[in-house]
Amino acid sequence: MADDFKDPFDAIVDAPFDSALSERYLVYALSTITARSLPDLRDGLKPVHRRLLWAMRQLRLDPTGGFKKSARVVGDVIGKYHPHGDASVYDAMVRLAQDFALRYPLVDGQGNFGNIDGDNAAAYRYTEARLTPTAIRLMAGLDEGTVDFVPTYNGEEQEPEIFPGLFPNLLANGASGIAVGMATNIPSHNVAEIVDATLMLIDNPGVEHAQLMEVFHGPDFPTGGVVVDSPAVISAAYETGRGSIRVRGRFSNGRGEDGAWEDTGIERLGSGQWQLVISEIPYMVQKGKLIEQIAALIADKKLPILEDVRDESDEHIRIVVVPKSRNVDPELLKESLYRLTDLETRFGLNLNVLDAHRTPGVLGLKLLLQEWVISQIDIMLRRTQHRLDKIAARLELLEGYIIAYLNLDRIIEIIRTEDEPKPVMMDEFGLTDRQAEAILNMRLRSLRKLEEMELRKERDALLSEQDDLNALLESPARQRTRLKRELNALRKDYGPHTALGRRRTTIAEAAPAREFSMDAMIEKEPVTVVLSARGWIRAAKGHLALDTEFKFKEGDGPAWVLHAQTTDKLLVALDNGRFYTLGADKLPGARGFGEPIRTMVDIDPDAHIMALVVYRPKGQLLLAANTGRGFAAEMDELLAETRKGRGVVSTKPGVTLKIVREIAPEHDHVAVVGDNRKLVIFALSEVPILAKGQGVTLQRYRDGGLSDAITLKLDDGLTWTMGGETGRTRVEKDLLPWKVARGAAGRLPPVGFPRDNTF
Repeated sequence: MADDFKDPFDAIVDAPFDSALSERYLVYALSTITARSLPDLRDGLKPVHRRLLWAMRQLRLDPTGGFKKSARVVGDVIGKYHPHGDASVYDAMVRLAQDFALRYPLVDGQGNFGNIDGDNAAAYRYTEARLTPTAIRLMAGLDEGTVDFVPTYNGEEQEPEIFPGLFPNLLANGASGIAVGMATNIPSHNVAEIVDATLMLIDNPGVEHAQLMEVFHGPDFPTGGVVVDSPAVISAAYETGRGSIRVRGRFSNGRGEDGAWEDTGIERLGSGQWQLVISEIPYMVQKGKLIEQIAALIADKKLPILEDVRDESDEHIRIVVVPKSRNVDPELLKESLYRLTDLETRFGLNLNVLDAHRTPGVLGLKLLLQEWVISQIDIMLRRTQHRLDKIAARLELLEGYIIAYLNLDRIIEIIRTEDEPKPVMMDEFGLTDRQAEAILNMRLRSLRKLEEMELRKERDALLSEQDDLNALLESPARQRTRLKRELNALRKDYGPHTALGRRRTTIAEAAPAREFSMDAMIEKEPVTVVLSARGWIRAAKGHLALDTEFKFKEGDGPAWVLHAQTTDKLLVALDNGRFYTLGADKLPGARGFGEPIRTMVDIDPDAHIMALVVYRPKGQLLLAANTGRGFAAEMDELLAETRKGRGVVSTKPGVTLKIVREIAPEHDHVAVVGDNRKLVIFALSEVPILAKGQGVTLQRYRDGGLSDAITLKLDDGLTWTMGGETGRTRVEKDLLPWKVARGAAGRLPPVGFPRDNTF
């Protein structure tokens, strides 16, 4: 007994962790790529979809038969073929039935299978399903020896490796999936165009890609829409197998009697009023979310030319977009919706598939069609060989039946008199074992069928068919001709004249995008902007008196009050040298205390607001630090596109931005006063215009730093407000004593200059 005992620790293998992990991860990655996420080039299906359709075929859910509960189908799939979760399998089945997800649905669903709004399907205990004629076409030939069958996961059943049907499902219905380290994203296409390109390739294997694109125009999405990229962009994407395709929704009132789209979606209401109608939306965009996006533009006032949006859809999509007024340019409204919502999306083309050797790769259109043609010819040859084997077996029996007919009395005598009639018959008439067995197994009533003429007629027909099939096997030219004939029959059933085959997506290069500013759409109204000392900002309607008493939180008070328009942008300067931009139209109203400015932009908690300025195109600001260094900055360079603002004045510990002054166009000099009460005036031309930095020394100090700085017109003199409550101002015209070169120490200001050393 002791010898039989094995220590379980003897089975432990000492291996480096990184190599053990990489080996196992590689196995997982390959399994995900080949057995889950990427479609097979030959039938365009992933394993879960193939198993779903196979299980439905086994349940005999033909298009002409009855429906069965989806739960029955899902149960068979996860029990026999696909040991995964029932929810994932049912989701895959639902997608096969959705006409807005698949260009040519493979499952005919009865019940709630979801909708384009994004609502989920009903539970599988409620819905029912059967196969569509397209699915039957895709599985045609499964009983004719065309493909290999492999054991299921538990070895109890068999399932086909691929489906042999001629339907070009990979391109017709497309696919999307994410594997490990790779992904695929294939749009759906029009079957008639796929057939035309394939026929062109069969006739001329050396055909150029550009010639294929003359008949193969690009995606044909289930939800229609318009592809607005140029033919060159589309062609380049299909040549390499990778690219990006722009898809837009369609503005239209519907199709006319000839099937063409009637107009540009403008619906006239009388009295000059109009509205736009969206009849199709881009592929994979949920209608409900698109309407939410448009409604958000209205609520957030991001599109002032838009008044309302309504969903008037029934079985057809009808989204009504109402402009603010009849004077709005319809094309401008369309362009705005394309830019700001998912009414225009990008489809990332990635033709990554498993080829006939189960190897993943990104293929261009020509190579993909070539591989598919090769696989279809291989299936044709296997079908032909299978039929030849059947004919040979039947001919063997027919020869035996003819011999039996010619010697019927002797055959009956042998059967009646011999204990073992089979070897006697084989010896006397030269019959094979199968022939003798077939004769012995015949019922008496079948003797009436042994009519020599009928037997010979069937034999001759089979011999003729056998000759034709042998000729097909030996002649590649005949194989191509047969494939072309079958493709033409397919095109007839899915041609442009059929309801299912008519192209839904229009390929039309869009005109160059119109250049327009979203700011130009903001309705211009006067506002009074109020920023408190603690950083709470608001905007009151109208230009109120700047000394109006506004309410503030306890302990807070006014810091800046200025007039602006809703179309203006506001520059907020902080003492750390960063500038932020706010839209005056986005400020909260003045009924309350407003909102903290820190909720609108990302401000350093330790920084303090130094200035609030209305942006003026081509305007300039004088910026100066407490050290006496500064420069002029173009306002256009100070605008920040993000919440993080823009660093303008370089600061370090102990250095802060102190002065932000608007430079009037007529100003030609700068006046600077220090904490030491020294004043200098120098030419504005000596101050450099920078986008960022520390600037130059404006005034030199032995003690203290800069107190204030301002620009002025020298001929007008220097003006300051007198002390007291009179509000009188004083003007000093003679400024020559203080006019020096930039960077000087300066001298004491004129008599009466404010004691706080500010202008």
